[in-house]
Amino acid sequence: MICRPYGDRAVLLEPADPARLAGLRATLRALPGVLEVVSAARTVLASFDPARTSGSAIAATARQVEHTPPELPDSALVELPVRYDGADLREVAGEVGCSVPALIARHAAAEYTVAFCGFAPGFAYLTGLEPALHRPRLATPRTAVPAGAVGIAGEYTGVYPRSSPGGWRLLGRTAATLWDLDRTPPALLVPGVRVRFRPL
Repeated sequence: MICRPYGDRAVLLEPADPARLAGLRATLRALPGVLEVVSAARTVLASFDPARTSGSAIAATARQVEHTPPELPDSALVELPVRYDGADLREVAGEVGCSVPALIARHAAAEYTVAFCGFAPGFAYLTGLEPALHRPRLATPRTAVPAGAVGIAGEYTGVYPRSSPGGWRLLGRTAATLWDLDRTPPALLVPGVRVRFRPL
């Protein structure tokens, strides 16, 4: 476990095994004095109240405790209806060496987990993509990707919460609202939530 101070009110933790991130998040959230826990692909940032704890105390606990991912209720499964008609669907199927219907079935067969959020408010990086479907980002990103676009890039699949530039390979689109400031929390997909795609 690598632990680095991040100013005087936060500590950045990087476990040797990224599979421990979910359990580490749960451990950190339960510690007295920890104010916020923010996940990334390989690290977790914990901000804290220096009157109640310290970065060194958090780091010591993180190194000593066995981190077990929390059991999530059935409500932590989000199903997203998807119309698989994305701009890159046929090209990706060709690269993978299967038919378009087979690619759709393979993408929709997996249960994904939100590993972390970033890039844009409500954009979740979902792990669980079949390794054979790992595809590189586009060499030249699109200047505009529509809201709800479902794509793949590297080891992740994800959904664009709003129209923005992007270089992910687009497989389809959902009408689900990924980011809504009137909802608590605003993001539909938060770290730890499980996701399934349902073809329309």
